[in-house]
Parts: sequence; C-alpha cells; structure tokens
Amino acid sequence: MTAIIIFTRESTHDQSELDLYQSQVQQTFDGHLVKRLAAGTPQILEGPVTERTVVLQFPTKEAALQWYESSAYEAAKQHRFKGATYRVALIEGV
Repeated sequence: MTAIIIFTRESTHDQSELDLYQSQVQQTFDGHLVKRLAAGTPQILEGPVTERTVVLQFPTKEAALQWYESSAYEAAKQHRFKGATYRVALIEGV
C-alpha cells in the first residue's frame, strides 16, 4: 500500500536556513522510490493560512520512513527545523 508524506510550512523564521534545506533535500531522494505529487502555496479553504505544502508518495509506509529517518535527510532537515515551523504527516494511501 502506498504512503504519503505531507509537509505543511506554517511560518518561516530564517529564510537562509530554508535555502540551505532546499539546496540539500533533493539529493536525499537518491536511492529512494519517491514521487512528488504536489508542491506550492495552497489555497486554504478551511483553517489557518499556511505558506507552502509539499506532498510526496512512496511505495510503502516503510519506504517513506526509511527516507525520512535516513542519515541524508536527517542532516538536511536540521536546516528546515531552524528555518521554519512545519507540520509533517505520514498517511497510508488507499
């Protein structure tokens, strides 16, 4: 069963840290089966306004966690933590 990771950026604190994250994140996908389904500024229909949403699809929940917990992504996401407040969710596909 597929798995989806949804990144929602709620607010930016340090754009230079986010720029570092952006420059490093793509290479963390090497060796992982991932499909980028959506990325951009969402039109909020309900709830608080957010800045950006990214939706990634993996073949399984285990594959998604393998990428998210990889040493390559661990290093990159430290810049995301410093740069902005995010909400990140993992959900299995149907």
